[in-house]
Amino acid sequence: MDPTFDTYLCARSCKQCHKLRCCSCQEMSSQSCAAAAGDATAEELLERARALVPPALAAARAATGFGGRWKAIAARLERVPPCLSDLSSHPCFSKNSLCRELLQSVAATLAEATELGARCREPPKAGKLQMQSDLDALAGKLDLNLRDCALLVKTGVLSDATVPATQAEAMAAAGGEQTDVRELLARLQIGHAEAKHRAVDGLLDALRENEESVLSALGRGNVAALVQLLTATAPKVREKAATVLCFLAESGSCEGKLMSEGALPPLIRLAESGSLVGREKAVITLQRLSMSPDIARAIVGHSGVRPLIDVCQTGDSISQSAAAGALKNISAVPEVRQTLAEEGVVRVMINLLDSGVVPGSKEYAAECLQNLTSSNDTLRRAVVSEGGLRSLLAYIDGPLPQESPVAALRNLVTAVSPDSLVSLCVLPRLVHVLREGSVGAQQAAAAAICKVSSSTDMKRVVGEHGCIPLLVRLLEAKSNGAREAAAQAVASLMGYPANARDIKKDEKSVPNLVQLLDPSPQNTAKKYAISCLLALAASKRCRKLMISHGAIGYLKKLSEKDVAGAKKLLEKLDRGRLRTLFSRNK
Repeated sequence: MDPTFDTYLCARSCKQCHKLRCCSCQEMSSQSCAAAAGDATAEELLERARALVPPALAAARAATGFGGRWKAIAARLERVPPCLSDLSSHPCFSKNSLCRELLQSVAATLAEATELGARCREPPKAGKLQMQSDLDALAGKLDLNLRDCALLVKTGVLSDATVPATQAEAMAAAGGEQTDVRELLARLQIGHAEAKHRAVDGLLDALRENEESVLSALGRGNVAALVQLLTATAPKVREKAATVLCFLAESGSCEGKLMSEGALPPLIRLAESGSLVGREKAVITLQRLSMSPDIARAIVGHSGVRPLIDVCQTGDSISQSAAAGALKNISAVPEVRQTLAEEGVVRVMINLLDSGVVPGSKEYAAECLQNLTSSNDTLRRAVVSEGGLRSLLAYIDGPLPQESPVAALRNLVTAVSPDSLVSLCVLPRLVHVLREGSVGAQQAAAAAICKVSSSTDMKRVVGEHGCIPLLVRLLEAKSNGAREAAAQAVASLMGYPANARDIKKDEKSVPNLVQLLDPSPQNTAKKYAISCLLALAASKRCRKLMISHGAIGYLKKLSEKDVAGAKKLLEKLDRGRLRTLFSRNK
């Protein structure tokens, strides 16, 4: 099958370059050119193969020596005629080059069987071991021919690779790419290893040129063939198969096919002991697949955590980042977090925070620690005992702090004593986040302040660090979550008198809090806004500000919905307004 496939790839290369001929085409042998030109039709090749079966069978039965091997070969030869009949009766038999190539290969194998049989009736010219090897190779070729024939007939490969005439004409007008892709995908499933290797090369080129054309033609059988190539003997074949599967995984449309064809075990083995390129592609694929919680669980079930942890410790920058991303995805599944911890993921993520090669791996490490500490006190204590709090604080010190390290810090503050929080300078870091961080980071910082401010003394310390003006400003955030966290923090801090005075003095506090009385269901900050405004309503100036910014209208709607505290605050404002009115009339 090789000469025709070489011609096919050469012609494809010529077409990509918009040329009619190329150097490799010109240098091909006359035999290859004849095959490429299709001098022999499928029917002629079929008759030739059928004619070669009787002499091959006769030679096998007459051979002397190696009786068991020749008996097995004869049994295989007897299966050839029915297979050829099945192939010739297929509607696409004469329409596809795959049939002609298979028939050429079958004819070559039958001729070899006849020649070997004749040699076994003569005095041996080669050693006994050489003949055994030749017979085993012949048996393997027959098995491959029979398997390929059955695959072409029974699995739909031949139909998939054959395009109807009208469709073929349309594709030819568009450059013929889809026809090429169908043939490449079919070639993944038939022929020997070297032919499949070249098919993978062609498929990689097709993916780089037009990924959509490959994805639209892809079937489960094609994915299964690629998955099988992950365990090929040649490292280069494994690497290229992993590269194709990485393309497919990153497309986001092939997870189901990859899982149903058993891609996880070979991918995990490749991540564990593959070459540099093979490992990289396998880990990137696992990262993409692990975004699904079900697949994340399956990776754990297939013992995939340890190889990912090893890559985090020893891999290059790309592989390290992808492995950290995969572990972050897996850590989002609550029931596997303890397994991750038992494999040592806490220490590894802290090391990445301290010395990760690329920023992406640090971000993934912080997200992983955030997930691990979200609901498990044991894991929180483990992160603190491993020095994770210091590493997170050092990471937060950078410009524009992001949400994940601050959220991890938020999860950990309750696992540390107030004195330790002060000595570790946690509050200055939270102030830095409120000033410079992303909105998500600011929201997490406000939530951390709520947790820290459980005692009067800590409320005082938080106020002294200058958090209040920054929280008041955060009340204006576009994110509802950030507004709610800020309002909750302000409500908590008002429990200390000096903080309440600072809030009352801030010109933006009352207007911002009144805006949070919006009765819409999306506004989840209103209960905290009411709590703050009730505390401020003792001040005549603050009451006037509330009324002037429209608090009465909001509170009437909230009172109708029985929102806690709304009616009480409305009554306070109404009484204050009446007192002001009476004082003017006197």
